[in-house]
Amino acid sequence: MKVRKKMEKRYDCIVIGAGVSGMTAAIYLKRAGLDVLLLEKSAPGGQINQTSKIENYPGFLSVDGPTLAMNMFEQVQNLDISYQYGNVAKIRNREDLKEVITDQDIYLAKALIIATGRIPNKLNLEEENRFINRGVSWCALCDGSFYKNKVVGVIGSGNSALEEALYLSEICSKVIMMNRKDRYKGSAMLLEELKKKDNVEFIYHCVVQKLNEKDGHLGSITVKQDESIKEIKMEGLFEYIGYHPDTEILQDFHITSSDGYIIVDQNMKTNEKGIYACGDVIQKDVYQIATAIGEGAIAATQVQKDLSIQ
Repeated sequence: MKVRKKMEKRYDCIVIGAGVSGMTAAIYLKRAGLDVLLLEKSAPGGQINQTSKIENYPGFLSVDGPTLAMNMFEQVQNLDISYQYGNVAKIRNREDLKEVITDQDIYLAKALIIATGRIPNKLNLEEENRFINRGVSWCALCDGSFYKNKVVGVIGSGNSALEEALYLSEICSKVIMMNRKDRYKGSAMLLEELKKKDNVEFIYHCVVQKLNEKDGHLGSITVKQDESIKEIKMEGLFEYIGYHPDTEILQDFHITSSDGYIIVDQNMKTNEKGIYACGDVIQKDVYQIATAIGEGAIAATQVQKDLSIQ
């Protein structure tokens, strides 16, 4: 069997990650006249593809995540920005360039913008992976239709849990909200809207301990609530218990914090020459679509300035 030799292609800048921040950076770079490649291992839009309703993005009274993502990607395509699907295996220095190795090709660039975003946390239960696509999900918009007129659980206390529970309440016969603590840290407006739903139940001081199978799929979960152990029947469990940064490809560079987020200055520059970062992968206080877009624009503008003086 003949092995395909990886091709080397050169660009001024490579943007890794086609979420809202990465696409913004690519648009600004292209409009500045730079040769840019946008790399993505999943669907354009990143995390917002899992959001059923966005009501805090200026210019839209309400928009769903996939629609906003596709609108942005259409702009990327209209500008004829080079776009490749691929999983980045490694990044390393090669003289004055950055080498990006994917499962298909090798790319070289004068600068990199890392916009890989964040990955949802798991409960890390022993049997959790066994129920992926068989009852456990991290995306109500993607998988909610499979649970029409069924009982599902939502675990988490932030906006993601509240937003997706609202979406599920329109589809499912019952939504059971489970929170480790005694209050929610998400939007008070979302919480009040959810409390008005007749088919939504709230359980506090609740810790999921076990996932139980029925006919090859999730049938119930075992939880500890205060000092008691009980079983709750449900066919779907949606987990929204936080995120961690997708920065494994940067292990050879010392540009991340102790919890894995990329450390940048006000211009989105890291302490590694030629590497910039933006969006939810960076260490910051606010994780919103609006801020991610702004950071993408700042990163691209700084790359343009730095390359112009080389």
